[in-house]
Amino acid sequence: MTRPRKPSNQELRTRKDLLLAASRLMKQGRTPTMDEVAAEALVSRATAYRHFPKIEALLVEAPLDAAVADPRTLFADDPSDDVEERVDRAEASLHEMIYQNEAQLRILLANSIRRDLTDDSIPARQNRRLPLIEAALAPARARLPEADYERLCAALALVFGVESMIVFRDVLGVDSDTARTVKSWAVRALVRAALQDSTSIAAE
Repeated sequence: MTRPRKPSNQELRTRKDLLLAASRLMKQGRTPTMDEVAAEALVSRATAYRHFPKIEALLVEAPLDAAVADPRTLFADDPSDDVEERVDRAEASLHEMIYQNEAQLRILLANSIRRDLTDDSIPARQNRRLPLIEAALAPARARLPEADYERLCAALALVFGVESMIVFRDVLGVDSDTARTVKSWAVRALVRAALQDSTSIAAE
């Protein structure tokens, strides 16, 4: 099976610029057109439509993008090197945002699912969870071999995000508080296991 093409940093930045531009215009109390968003983001109309084929999809996602905590801000006053605590804090922040914006996120997820799987010319989604995960893991980054670090990030990404909310809400039928308790246990267990593995390897 052919692996999907990984979007370039420039493509991700352009997508982010469009979201920020839309958010700024919406804060002015109006519903912008795609032309207005493109102009605000300093990109062409064609570029804007490549990333967001419909203005509705952009306007749904823009407020959600703004609601996600900035990793630098989240940990600005946290000198701790307790990685379990930091990862749990990051997940708690994203968990709160997701459950506060459930309706919009379901629309966003539905738009992503309906996307043409053969079209990998642009990023399908904005990767908001990985920057939070990486910021939380920063104090332990040097302790983890590259492969182990990437595996841990991938495992945590399964717990972070809207998809886990769908599982807890729709499949398991549990409420937000119960879901948060389970996810807190899961992310801590994953971090603990990864760090223990790295310690064991270093001692051999």
